[in-house]
Amino acid sequence: MDIIYFFDLAGTLVFSISGALTAIERKFDVFGASVIAFVTALGGGTIRDVLIGRQPVGWMLDTNYLIVIAVGILLSYLFGTGVHKVRRTLFVFDTIGIGLYTILGLEKTLGFGLSAPIAVIMGTVSAVFGGVLRDVLCSEVPLIFRKEIYATACIAGGLLFLALSALELGRDAAMLMTVFFIIILRSLAVKYKWNLSPRDGQG
Repeated sequence: MDIIYFFDLAGTLVFSISGALTAIERKFDVFGASVIAFVTALGGGTIRDVLIGRQPVGWMLDTNYLIVIAVGILLSYLFGTGVHKVRRTLFVFDTIGIGLYTILGLEKTLGFGLSAPIAVIMGTVSAVFGGVLRDVLCSEVPLIFRKEIYATACIAGGLLFLALSALELGRDAAMLMTVFFIIILRSLAVKYKWNLSPRDGQG
């Protein structure tokens, strides 16, 4: 299995679980949780494909994405009742998801012949906009609009991948290092409360 395809399915799975757990936490019914899982898993990639002119969008050509989402929903209901109240669980799945989808969106955009800066932007779109749609539908302020390091971690990861690629490290190694970098950066930012907001009291 190609590593890009693996990342795509893995990202779809973790984002579907993130979406489903969020919906379960808010006591949505099964249909509502399924909609949120679907939107979270495929929203960012769909927006990316539309923006770069890829038609039809990727998941419409491969039913494995729908199967993976169904598995994510099932896992959320089988094991989520004991963990859905723990915010850390949602954080873990969301963080893994943005790591996978950043590099996925970046690679797909480069493969479409677009420039490196656009690829970084599309990688970020892929990573965060599924979560934006999830949060909006669940009546929350999206993480991208809060003080947390979120989209910034994706941008930093995208720049790291380009740098590693320029050094001819090897695509697979560069991709794995970038994913882990984003996960670690986001985790440290939350742990130590790093953010980009001005200090309180500053003009």
